[in-house]
Amino acid sequence: MQSNVLGGELQCCCQDPLTGYYRDGFCRTGPGDTGLHTVCIEATEEFLEFSRKQGNDLSTPVPEWEFPGLVPGDRWCLCVSRWKDALDAGMAPPVILAACHISALEFVDLEDLKQHAVDDIAGS
Repeated sequence: MQSNVLGGELQCCCQDPLTGYYRDGFCRTGPGDTGLHTVCIEATEEFLEFSRKQGNDLSTPVPEWEFPGLVPGDRWCLCVSRWKDALDAGMAPPVILAACHISALEFVDLEDLKQHAVDDIAGS
């Protein structure tokens, strides 16, 4: 089983909409996942607008990629570089720590993730 950023077992990010590079609900990664979809976010209106302005429209459905389009409140496995870009711009969406893959820590600090955590283990 793959680990989360807290060192525990990786938890499911979301089943509806079905997320993850492998569309199994988990922000796990492996060969072929060049975007590293490892950060489980909870979408906000502000983040979705920021992302759209950056050229990554996450609100519009793309059926051929099995992408339903996100609305505020949806949870989604986001590319770690996209989350870092949003963090640097002061627009980082909330994260679910237990569902963020440990490899995200190669690109972002645990403390930054904890500061944006929506789950009860943010203080861990």
